[in-house]
Amino acid sequence: MTNVPELFGSMVFNQQTMKERLPKETFKALKRTLDNGEPLQIDVANVVAHAMKEWAIEKGATHYSHWFQPLTGVTAEKHDSFINPQDDGTVIMSFSGKELVKGEPDASSFPSGGKRATFEARGYTVWDPTSYPFVKEHTLCIPTAFCSYNGEALDKKTPLLRSMEALNEQALRILKLFGKNDVTHVSTTVGPEQEYFIVDEKLYFERKDLQMTGRTLFGAKPSKGQEMDDQYFAALKPRIAKYMEDLNETLWKYGILSKTEHNEAAPAQHEMAPIFSTTNLAADQNQLTMEVMKKVARRHGLVCLLHEKPYTGVNGSGKHNNWSMSTNLGENLLEPGDTPAKNAQFLLFLTAVLKAVDENQDLLRISVASAGNDNRLGGYEAPPAIISMYLGDELHAVLESIKDGTPLNATGSSKMTIGVDVLPPIPKDSTDRNRTSPFAFTGNRFEFRSVGSSLSISGPNTTIDAMVAYTLKQFADELEQADDFETALAELIKREVTNHWRIIFNGNGYDNSWIEEAKKRGLLNLGSTPDAMEHYLAEKNVKLFTEMGVYTEDEMKSHYEIKLEKYSKMLNIEVNTMLEMISKDILPNVFRYIKDVSQTVINLKSVVPGAKAQAESKLLAKLDALADKLTDETDILYKVHEEARNAENVTKSARIYADKVVPQMAAVRKIYDEMEPLLGEDYKPFPSYEDLMFRV
Repeated sequence: MTNVPELFGSMVFNQQTMKERLPKETFKALKRTLDNGEPLQIDVANVVAHAMKEWAIEKGATHYSHWFQPLTGVTAEKHDSFINPQDDGTVIMSFSGKELVKGEPDASSFPSGGKRATFEARGYTVWDPTSYPFVKEHTLCIPTAFCSYNGEALDKKTPLLRSMEALNEQALRILKLFGKNDVTHVSTTVGPEQEYFIVDEKLYFERKDLQMTGRTLFGAKPSKGQEMDDQYFAALKPRIAKYMEDLNETLWKYGILSKTEHNEAAPAQHEMAPIFSTTNLAADQNQLTMEVMKKVARRHGLVCLLHEKPYTGVNGSGKHNNWSMSTNLGENLLEPGDTPAKNAQFLLFLTAVLKAVDENQDLLRISVASAGNDNRLGGYEAPPAIISMYLGDELHAVLESIKDGTPLNATGSSKMTIGVDVLPPIPKDSTDRNRTSPFAFTGNRFEFRSVGSSLSISGPNTTIDAMVAYTLKQFADELEQADDFETALAELIKREVTNHWRIIFNGNGYDNSWIEEAKKRGLLNLGSTPDAMEHYLAEKNVKLFTEMGVYTEDEMKSHYEIKLEKYSKMLNIEVNTMLEMISKDILPNVFRYIKDVSQTVINLKSVVPGAKAQAESKLLAKLDALADKLTDETDILYKVHEEARNAENVTKSARIYADKVVPQMAAVRKIYDEMEPLLGEDYKPFPSYEDLMFRV
């Protein structure tokens, strides 16, 4: 039986290991860096590096790597061995403080949005000491930030760290107004629930679309999908249970708090939920989690699919981003308190999030935009592309009472007057979970449900931290100048709740009537990545990110190019794969089936004079007509694809892909999906949905 406490974090150079391995003075100096952000002196770094190297070698490591998150959305690593040659032809194993703190990988081939020429290859990785190093497959991995020679962020971690610091600075200003002078740091925390699909490895390699794009580009609806609700929370299949057991143990070795596992709603869909961590650590761990999920699956003859919509007609996969704010003293700033003063503080932070979400709907949608997630958002299992907030009935009533100046309930006479002596208690844990809401309050945190399963959580959390920090700054600027804090606080909360009431929606986000209602409210409905990216470089967004020190304007311009370029490249791969599957797999098998059925008709009529063979003839006529139609629609797809590929810039290319190519891909797919049920089992060009979802 696994000794979990002994196993947990065994491959991580965490604080416990540091304390055991480092001299007391060195550990204290490093702790000051971890807790207060003090610079790490080179003499301290040298001692830390030596101890880290010795520990890593004991764990089987022979190499080290600066492990970072370039703008590809996945992690990157360059491995260097510990060996250092000696004059006598031998080697020693060495690792210096300089090598620990800073690296210099080639940056020429990573996305930069056209801001750097290929010959400008120099990039730097810098250790993030708040995210612990770990040993993975004989390599000591050191989590780092990644920037250019000129200091531009070339990764997702650098802006995330900047946004966390911005929020810390502004939240401390607010807390000081409430007399919380003993609080020295505010951190954001995240717990990302990770959904995924599992497919048999053999079947996976028989589907070119799964291999090339991560999703099925063709596939008729199975006779049974998820309509019986019998997959959700059902008993685990033995093969899946073994996979999950192996996955948990591997994650625990890396100090990842894998807590919950279960079957999700769709066949062969599952979920893993960790306990929350500080945001930058959670982001690193989620990147590692996705890598581990894929590798562990292969050990069991399985493949883990992290695409947001691998199968049409059943649920897609998201990554529910549970976000909150906590002080270094352990206080959750989004949890209602037991006293009027604490509740006034809670309401101010809640109002800041409310205002931030309403004013930055576009940025939230942009933060989760991708070709894959566009397929998922708005489906009947994921939040709509329209951003709104769910607060639950009781908290909704509290804010409504503040907004309208009315009693909190029909029988009572007390109003929700904000002041340290008169604010009544606010119910805790009284909210249900609205699965249709993109941004839902769930008792002491917000659950941002729009994040796609394959996306890095760094981008969405950078946006959330930055926009909330920006709003807290506005509140602090106003309240610090007030003559009467309580009066100014009450006026501010009432004003902002009233001004941003439109963003609150507790209803069914799946209902078509919500689309019209949201339009009346003036809420944005950004259905595709190009739709969303049209707003990215708006003056208000540039102002927000630059004033908070999260992105420079040049970095934002490069992100604009990178996001649209990645969108177009992904769709280019999908179309190329689709065209190849039609010409090499689908039509040859359809023609083979037509030929064999035709031969059956000829044989039948030669053996049974006067036989009409009506069933066969009807089948042949239908397949022949569909084959012709498929060919015609494929020709159109080829033409619009060429138009997108030849567009003069990335903006126009992405627009053509969204407006012309994606709808034409759907038209082509619809024809094959009608053909597939007509084909004999031996003539199907690739495994069907029944095979993929029910043979695991």
